[in-house]
Amino acid sequence: MKAFNAELSKLFSLPGIWLAFLIGAFAPAVIAALDSIVEKEEIIAGVSTRLSEVGYIGLGLGVQGIIILGVLAVSSEYLTESSESGGGNQITTSLTVVSSRFHFLLAKASAVTVISILLSIVAILTTVSATNLILGKYAPAFEASRLIGAVCYWIFTALLAFGITVLTKNGIIPLAVLMINSSVVTVSYLLTKVTKLAFYLPDMAGLDMFMFTSDRFHTPFTGGLIMFAWVAVLFIVAAIVFHRRDVAS
Repeated sequence: MKAFNAELSKLFSLPGIWLAFLIGAFAPAVIAALDSIVEKEEIIAGVSTRLSEVGYIGLGLGVQGIIILGVLAVSSEYLTESSESGGGNQITTSLTVVSSRFHFLLAKASAVTVISILLSIVAILTTVSATNLILGKYAPAFEASRLIGAVCYWIFTALLAFGITVLTKNGIIPLAVLMINSSVVTVSYLLTKVTKLAFYLPDMAGLDMFMFTSDRFHTPFTGGLIMFAWVAVLFIVAAIVFHRRDVAS
């Protein structure tokens, strides 16, 4: 419990974490608002075909803040400290306090999970508010089961970013890859046009937990199970690599 509290404290002390919170809380609402404006025009014109997805699109595409959270949680450990502090890395100090590397990773992942849950709830509140404000009486009903799926998607996305950063020891690569793949036209989506295997990629499978589109490939439960499996395997690999790695290298 002490390790978990320490990781929470470290996360909240990072300057970049507030940017993650800001983007995480409002990016989904902005995306949902823009989509709602377009959808309202289609409703008025009588050509609307995807009203049930409005709002959820923001929660699917607005995950940049949660990606930053997962990356920062790990990459901050490898930043070089000031010369007054000895010029070393935070990771050395962290592992001196928490001797078990597995417990260290578990505490850090748990802290990321808790913050992800809180941030996803805030994102849902801002997204639902923005959608209802713009669509008014046309706004779709937000189902609890789908919103729970969105929360799970955010948690798993943060942990994927976390695991990849553990492997790379650098925030640039996971940030670049995951940010690009969370854009409007994702690489994973384009791959689905080439092979059905792309539907088993974590982001595509995870979206099926709450995005009930006509071309959905998995049931919500199956999609969640696939994404969870990716997270579990990545965490195991990351834990093994981290256990064997010389952190000073």
